[in-house]
Amino acid sequence: REAMLLQQENIKLRSSLKEHYRFQNIIGKSKAMQNVFELIIKAASEPAAKSNVVIYGESGTGKELIAKAIHDMTHPHKENFIPVNCGAIPDNLLESEFFGHEKGAFSGAHDRREGFLDMANNGTLFLDELGELNASLQVKLLRAIERGGYTAVGGRNQKRSDFRIISATNRNLVEEVNKGNMREDFFYRVHVIPINVPPLRERKEDIPLLVDHFLRLKKADMSAYT
Repeated sequence: REAMLLQQENIKLRSSLKEHYRFQNIIGKSKAMQNVFELIIKAASEPAAKSNVVIYGESGTGKELIAKAIHDMTHPHKENFIPVNCGAIPDNLLESEFFGHEKGAFSGAHDRREGFLDMANNGTLFLDELGELNASLQVKLLRAIERGGYTAVGGRNQKRSDFRIISATNRNLVEEVNKGNMREDFFYRVHVIPINVPPLRERKEDIPLLVDHFLRLKKADMSAYT
């Protein structure tokens, strides 16, 4: 029943999409952004609602906003949305950060700690800068995606987590596969629904809307202090 209600709501959103220039927290009336809105709805609708999504775009194009919009539409009960900046985690901490660790697993592991996969259970794991993940972690993530199980660093018991991956990158992942930087099997697992977000220079008709939006925000902030 919940899936049916979600589908009906998404159909309603699609039918009125052309009348609105704001979708969740994303603003745009250009054809390019209307296409992005359509893909957001598609990614949040059955049967695609569990398929992994990759969002392409330059820095500053709002990729995380789009990921959050997909998550919010797919999970009306506010399940966890776990954002991960893959480029900010040192290689020697990647496995511990993603899969968690047991107390005493390594020097400095004074307590048991959950990983990103644990926290994303029944929700979304948002992998920003996906192209930064090394081959070793790609293999381990692929195993967790395919079999649904993984082991914490220093642990023996297999854990399970039901999560969806939405990733973002400013790289061409096909080129990364050709260069050997990304495993082909991992690529096909995460690259199910691609969404390309255009930079602002390619959708200049959205600039007045954005200017108006940020002016309204500034006025609201100023009024809060008066």
